[in-house]
Amino acid sequence: MKIAVMGGAGYIGSHTIIELYKAGHSVVVVDNLVNSSDESLRRVAELVGSPIPFVKADVRDAAAMDKIFSENKFDACIHFAGLKAVGESVAKPLEYYENNMNATFVLLHAMRNHGCKNLIFSSSATVYGNPAQIPITEACPKGQCTNPYGQTKSMLEEVLRDVQKADPEWNIVLLRYFNPIGAHPSGRIGEDPNGIPNNLMPYITQTAVGLRKELGVFGNDYDTPDGTGVRDYIHVCDLASGHVSALKAIERKCGLAIYNLGTGHGYSVLDVVKAFEKVNNVKIPYSIKPRRAGDIATCYCNPQKAFDELGWKAQYGIEEMCRDAWNWQKNNPKGYKG
Repeated sequence: MKIAVMGGAGYIGSHTIIELYKAGHSVVVVDNLVNSSDESLRRVAELVGSPIPFVKADVRDAAAMDKIFSENKFDACIHFAGLKAVGESVAKPLEYYENNMNATFVLLHAMRNHGCKNLIFSSSATVYGNPAQIPITEACPKGQCTNPYGQTKSMLEEVLRDVQKADPEWNIVLLRYFNPIGAHPSGRIGEDPNGIPNNLMPYITQTAVGLRKELGVFGNDYDTPDGTGVRDYIHVCDLASGHVSALKAIERKCGLAIYNLGTGHGYSVLDVVKAFEKVNNVKIPYSIKPRRAGDIATCYCNPQKAFDELGWKAQYGIEEMCRDAWNWQKNNPKGYKG
């Protein structure tokens, strides 16, 4: 298949491109590079042994999207493009709603106008809010999202559901990610957040490499075994392969399909710190901070549906996630900038 990859220079997108090439697909990457680097695509090209077609454009730019879709006959689109920091979304709700909603509206118009009605959408476990059940299955009702980032994902899921219902020619897969961490085993590509990291693993690795004095652990009084938040961490390469597997649903004309992408295992913040210290023989100083707005105590999934319908299952454990994350950071102390 020929795949349009929106936001493909980012953390998850860059790893997914490698998996797409391994599976024999071709891509065109579209990214505005606001929260990513074209250096990631240069390195992906090294890893796959082929140049990566790239268009620098904002998905909200209707003229640019029309041009890209008129010049390419795409079989499907994977939509990663969007702002994604939970804390920032609480501080800047208008920017998050404007960016994430409009980008998707413009993309859907371009896809429809050019007859490309196959979409894999980058959603999130945040749509479950404070989940009604643990482990979370796809049948779990969506909850009240605790932050604007999650709200954009939840609202866009409803938009996509309505689009597919109105026009059954659409095949749309909603992938609800849990917590991607780690990096490509080569150490050549990985997570490179701007500013202070919003996610746990880059905070750990930046502390380990000396860029930060200590890790801030937000809350140790949750109803969990050690009081810190429990999450379903998934290796980014497993998450990437989940997108390739999701193309199987597109090929069989799934209509609208929803899949959790996680391991089904919950690890607390301190579990991850201890695993990182053990596997890499590096000490991580940390201090307990107040709870963070929008966080919940426990969130992990039941990934059985993705296995049953797509044949997809996470292959990597927490130790590989920690090893690969450190391999990336120690070889790229300042990310793609050096």
